[in-house]
Amino acid sequence: MTINCKQLHAAKLMLVTLLLGSLCTVSGADRPNIVVFVADDLGWSDLGYSGSSFYESPNIDALSKRGMVFTNAYSNGPNCAPSRASLMSGMYTPRHGIYTVASSARGKSKDRRLIPIENTTVLRDNIATLPEQLKTLGYRTGHFGKWHLGADPTTQGMDVNIAGREWGSPSGGGYRSPFAFPNLKSDKPGEYLTDRISESACDFIRNSKDKPFFVYLSHYSVHTPIQPKKQYIEHFKNKPGDRGHNNSGYAAMIQSLDESMGRIIKTLADESLSENTIVIFVSDNGGHGGVTTNRPLRGAKGMLYEGGIRVPMIVHWPGKTTAGTKFDQPVIGVDLLPTILEMANAKLGVNSNDQPRDGISLVNVLDGSAERIVNRPVFWHFPAYLQGTGGGASRDPFRTRPAGAVRLGDWKLIEFFETGHVELYNLVDDIAESKNVATDNPDRTALLLEKLQSWRESVNAPVPRELNPDYEG
Repeated sequence: MTINCKQLHAAKLMLVTLLLGSLCTVSGADRPNIVVFVADDLGWSDLGYSGSSFYESPNIDALSKRGMVFTNAYSNGPNCAPSRASLMSGMYTPRHGIYTVASSARGKSKDRRLIPIENTTVLRDNIATLPEQLKTLGYRTGHFGKWHLGADPTTQGMDVNIAGREWGSPSGGGYRSPFAFPNLKSDKPGEYLTDRISESACDFIRNSKDKPFFVYLSHYSVHTPIQPKKQYIEHFKNKPGDRGHNNSGYAAMIQSLDESMGRIIKTLADESLSENTIVIFVSDNGGHGGVTTNRPLRGAKGMLYEGGIRVPMIVHWPGKTTAGTKFDQPVIGVDLLPTILEMANAKLGVNSNDQPRDGISLVNVLDGSAERIVNRPVFWHFPAYLQGTGGGASRDPFRTRPAGAVRLGDWKLIEFFETGHVELYNLVDDIAESKNVATDNPDRTALLLEKLQSWRESVNAPVPRELNPDYEG
């Protein structure tokens, strides 16, 4: 029997409906609009509200004053694709198999002790994504910018796709038109990509008043190449650096990213949508070590140290979040899917098609009905190699060798699969992860290692064991 595309998508829609379980009988007009604004490679300390006096972000800073800032927010991976796949699926990386970008065997074979676990680059079609689940609630869904999970986000629940492909960085002309992205045209030679994507998202908002909408504004910026607007560079060239923040081109790109947030906020206000629209701001991983520094955090994009996985995160939920509040417990990317679905008035019942939800809803802390969430561990699994030093002085050819990590409360443990070496840090006493205290805390080390290994068994996380015959170490 031959099944055509229409039958396949109809079958998937039925599964998505079953996954969501029974829904609250809330009219579409009563559901909030939702904007998820994702920056690419923006470091935890690269904004004004997080302490930088060099980088400037007045619109994002203003959002932090209106909403709740999550000071211990994490991405599910140290680089782009795995964190985005977990955000869209609500699942940890071993469940969808996207561990890294491109091949897991990065760098030179002679430097790799182990054969890494094979990586997946496309989010499986049978995974019920966040936009697919929102569509069953009556939402119109739009994707603007970087997708990085396959060739076409409209096959994964997006009604509209502007500039989304499998690409991880700007292609063709880079950040200036003419663009080589799908459905993204410009009549202005040299128009800036961040501006064009933002305007497309604003047009979608203006044209979506008849039903609740979900905007996934997923910028390519501030990912390399560093191609800012030239008129912004001079201002930062004449400005003193701060904590290693001194890259004028990167600062100019942050300015354009921040202006994008300003456009979204203004459009919502102009269309009288501000009071019924939730805005979530987050980065997909830590800052690129060759471009910025993540001080006081250790490491950078591509690492399981804090600089690679701790990210800025703000949620503004009008009428619910108390302005200017902070939340200091660890939260992670898989928490966004259940949080957004509950915000959209979905009843989070049993998953009828057995797709796991690995995160927890943060609605109770956002609306003030709870001050804390359960003290649960959060996990990372990176059974791959990623070349490069991340901007540091290390002579190791890899930023990250195969490893896993867990954080529980104030404590974080990293396990390296090549040697079994473990590192333990108390992040309250040592946010810079400067002193490995594993040998001083054997009971704590054993507890966290057991939790990490038990979690891997529970999610069927593959660990590389096979020795690489090319290894020359």
